[in-house]
Amino acid sequence: MSFLVLRALKRSDRPQWDTLWSAYQQFYQVYLSAVTDTTFERFFEKAEPVHALVADAEGVLLGFTHYVFHRSTWSQGPVCYLQDLYTSNAARGRGVATALIEAVRAQAADCGASRLYWNTHEDNAAARSLYDKVAARSGFIQYRKQI
Repeated sequence: MSFLVLRALKRSDRPQWDTLWSAYQQFYQVYLSAVTDTTFERFFEKAEPVHALVADAEGVLLGFTHYVFHRSTWSQGPVCYLQDLYTSNAARGRGVATALIEAVRAQAADCGASRLYWNTHEDNAAARSLYDKVAARSGFIQYRKQI
């Protein structure tokens, strides 16, 4: 996609990011309105390990990814967790998600990370089809306990 620019999220992107963020939440049937402002602000705090990239097609945001660097007991350097990845319906099947994943991989490499990883829901067949092409499944199963 020659018209696609992958870049850091800007404050001026907030209205379009809100639309994509809302659609992402609807997809996963979660409602994160209580943390939306905090999440957005974290992307602009230098001390935060949370980052955001967007796929910009001539001023229209087609998708985003949020990623977090953290330490690991299995490596000396940081690892990168791709926490959120979403593309608009109009962008699906056009390589936008693949480009966003690759952009995060490049950022992780630049920061000396040894690994990039992410999760998806087992029922998300469309995402899993893509992920099976661009990465290896770890074989791990995630468990959660609310605190």
